[in-house]
Amino acid sequence: MRTLRVLRTGPQALVQDFGRPGHAHLGVPPSGALDRASLALANRLVGNADGAAGLELLLGGLAVVATGSCTIAVTGPQVAVRVNGRERDSPCHLVEGDELEVGIPTSGLRCYLAVSGGIAVPEQLGSRSSDLLSGIGPDPVARGDVLPLGESTGIPVGVDVLVPARAPDEVEVPVLLGPRDDWFPDPAGQLAAGSWVVSDRSNRVGLRLTGTALRRTGGATGRELPSEGLVTGAVQVPADGRPVVFLADHPTTGGYPVIGVVAERALPGLGQARPGTRVRFRVER
Repeated sequence: MRTLRVLRTGPQALVQDFGRPGHAHLGVPPSGALDRASLALANRLVGNADGAAGLELLLGGLAVVATGSCTIAVTGPQVAVRVNGRERDSPCHLVEGDELEVGIPTSGLRCYLAVSGGIAVPEQLGSRSSDLLSGIGPDPVARGDVLPLGESTGIPVGVDVLVPARAPDEVEVPVLLGPRDDWFPDPAGQLAAGSWVVSDRSNRVGLRLTGTALRRTGGATGRELPSEGLVTGAVQVPADGRPVVFLADHPTTGGYPVIGVVAERALPGLGQARPGTRVRFRVER
């Protein structure tokens, strides 16, 4: 069996595919890659289906040894890829005994490693994704782990130049108001006028923001809601007024008002936003 033997990881390495949507009624988050476009691109480059399981690498730092022939691709922010100590372009081919190292990205947070055949850990609820909130799926990848690879059936797609994604220092986030925007006076104006930065307390559950405190209406001050359903991208406003944008491992219910929901197309960029990144909201109608 072809495998990858893990020599070391960076701050966090997780098996991720496109997640397990449709289980919110069981209290199970959707999970899956935060930057789905980067995972899909890596998979196409090695001949996998877009949603095959790969590795999501927080700030890179991974080193593995291949125990068989395989093709790998690393996508997302610009990052050095080395094989046996020599820098290589991505995608590239590995043979038995080759050591692959992924460096630290120059911007952004998360790189994606795809391997021909995909990471073939067992599925749980139809997905191989690690869910940090519920604990469903495989544990975070650790030194000494041996990751099985599936059968390679597709044809790798060659490219002359793989252009890395660039994570900006400031992101403008499109948001649709509701369902609890009536808890805030002039919610569109408050969101447009506010200014925030990404907190170092952010993770795959939610992007915590520091900065402008959103004000509630007089009738909503001091009140809280019974728990109600949450979706990925929900902008929840706790009692201190600083928004939290829920990401893929978010809880399925919550009791703070949701002023709006981030447009799906903007979520990959939020998954790449480092602490200190400036955030502005733009209300769409």
